[in-house]
Amino acid sequence: MEHELPGKGALLVRDVRLGGERVDILVDDRGMIAAVGRDVGRTARGEADRVIEGGGAVALPGLVNTHTHAAMTLLRGYAEDMPLQEWLSEKVWPIEAHLTGEDVYWGTKLACLEMIRSGTVAFSDMYFFMQDAARAVAEMGLCALLSYGFIDLCSEEKREAECRNTETFVRSILELHNPRIKPAVGPHAIYTVSQEGLRWCAEYAESHGIGIHIHVSETEKEVKDAVAQWGRRPVTILDECGILTPRTVAAHGCWLDRDECTLLAHRGVTVAHNPVSNMKLATGRAMPYHWLKEAGALVSLGTDGCASNNSLDLFTEMKFAALLQKFAWNSPTLLPAEEALAMATSAGSRALGFGNSRIAPGEPADIVLVDPHAVCNTPAHNTTSNIVYSCTGSVVQTTICHGSVLMHNRVVPGEEEILREAARAAETLAERAREDK
Repeated sequence: MEHELPGKGALLVRDVRLGGERVDILVDDRGMIAAVGRDVGRTARGEADRVIEGGGAVALPGLVNTHTHAAMTLLRGYAEDMPLQEWLSEKVWPIEAHLTGEDVYWGTKLACLEMIRSGTVAFSDMYFFMQDAARAVAEMGLCALLSYGFIDLCSEEKREAECRNTETFVRSILELHNPRIKPAVGPHAIYTVSQEGLRWCAEYAESHGIGIHIHVSETEKEVKDAVAQWGRRPVTILDECGILTPRTVAAHGCWLDRDECTLLAHRGVTVAHNPVSNMKLATGRAMPYHWLKEAGALVSLGTDGCASNNSLDLFTEMKFAALLQKFAWNSPTLLPAEEALAMATSAGSRALGFGNSRIAPGEPADIVLVDPHAVCNTPAHNTTSNIVYSCTGSVVQTTICHGSVLMHNRVVPGEEEILREAARAAETLAERAREDK
C-alpha cells in the first residue's frame, strides 16, 4: 500500500518529524488534515485506506510558487546571457509567436512535474493558451491560480480582443468546478497594457471576486519611462487604475521606493520576490524586502519562467532570496531562514487563497516529506537552516497536495511520457521559429 499513487480515500502518514516531535498525520477522504499527534497512527489505523511510512522524514507544508510562466519550461536554455530587451525581442517573443495550445499543455505538464519533484504544491501562472494549461494542472493534481496574459499595447482593437479572451478564459476555469484551480486576471505590466485596459482588468476582477497577477517595477527603465510619459511612478498609476487590492500578486518589485512599499502594504498587495530571475537578467537592484517588511507587506516567493531562471526549484529560490537580500542591502541578519521558508509556504498560500500552509487539523493536506538522512540535512543542528541554505528540491521524497499523493519515494506516475512529449514539443516549436526567419 505504501507505493500506491495517487490513490483515493483517507491517508495515514506515519512517523514524521514536525516541530521537533515524531508524529503521525491523518488525512480524511476530503483531503483535509484530520489529526496530528504521536498516537494518531495507533488510534486511527482503521480509518485509513492508504498508509505512508515516513521513517522519520521531515514534514513541511507544501511550497507555493507565486510567480511563474509554467509552459516556458519549453524555452529552458533557449536564450542565455543576453541583455533583457535583446533577450525578449530577439529570442523569447519571436518563438512565443509560434506557440500552440498543445505546446502549452506539455510545457505546463513538464513544469508541474518539476514542481512536484521539488516539493511545490501550488503556483500562480501567467501565460497564453491557459485553458490548455488548466487541463495539464488538473491532470497533474497541483493547485494553481491561472491568469491569461493580457497585453493590449495601447491599441483599442487589441484591448477589446484581450477583454474577450479574458472573459472566455475565466468562464472556462469557473466551469471546471475544480477547487484546486482558480482564475485570475493577468494584465502583464504598465508598459504593455493601457490604463484603460488596467481599469477594465481591475473592474472585472472585482466584479468576479478573483485575483490579479501583474509585473511591477521589475526594471529601472520601467520606472523611468512611466515618470517620463505619465509623470508618476508605476505603483501610483496602478493604484489609480484600481489594480492594487488584497487579491493582487505583484511580481518583482525590484525598483520600488519606500513610499511605494508603504502603499502596497496599505492596499494588502502581495509582492512576489523572484531573486534568481532578477539576478540573471541583471535588473540592477534587489527588491527592498526591508522596506516592505517594515511597512507590513506580505512578501512571497516566485521563480519566474524557466527561460530566465532556469529552474522551478523553490528550495534553491529560498536560498538565493536570503543571500541576495543580505548582500544587496549589506545586512547579514536580513531575511533569516525562518522568514525565507515562510515566504515559500504560508505567505504564498495566503496570497493565492489555498489555505494557511500549516500542518494542523482543519487545513488542506499539502505536505512534503524531506529526507532526514540526506547529506544536506546532516548534521541536524538547525533543520530550517538546512532546508533553506543547504538543500535543493532533490531532497523531497514525497509530495502530497490536498490529500493526493503526487510523488512518493521520488516516483511520479507518467514521468517518462511527460519528458518525452515535452522534449518533442520544444524541438518542433524551435523548428517552427527557425523556419519563420
